[in-house]
Amino acid sequence: MADIADTETMGAAIGGPRTLLRLEGLTLFAGMTLLYAVWDGSWWVYAILFLVPDLSFAAYLAGPRVGAIVYNAAHSYLVPMTLMVTSFSTGSPLILSIAMIWLAHIGIDRALGYGLKYSAGFGFTHLGRIGKDAAKTVESRRPDAVCSTSPQA
Repeated sequence: MADIADTETMGAAIGGPRTLLRLEGLTLFAGMTLLYAVWDGSWWVYAILFLVPDLSFAAYLAGPRVGAIVYNAAHSYLVPMTLMVTSFSTGSPLILSIAMIWLAHIGIDRALGYGLKYSAGFGFTHLGRIGKDAAKTVESRRPDAVCSTSPQA
């Protein structure tokens, strides 16, 4: 399992790119929340719908592969952006509200470091490891860290 986890997270962002991705998430959250306020959306609706994408956690009961697929589907920009475009073409305020709230949720998750998941487990994300073992992983991925499998000079 450790080999799989290491292989699956080698593409996780570190350093400046990781910080930039998290700042983009914060910007998305702030922008969508501000737009929702300007749109004069109901804050009750915002509060109720904001955590709905996190119901995708339940898919982890079927295993890490299924959990990652469902979580990623609920936390990618594809569906909420499609809803937003649809709302502009149909003039539906409800669809626009749902899209803005969903994008705000994704934004705050990314700002907090909860990225898209790898099938190795919930703690393996495109933004790096999260959870109790995250500090060990960050330390071992530092550019000046010595890899135990590479020849020593």
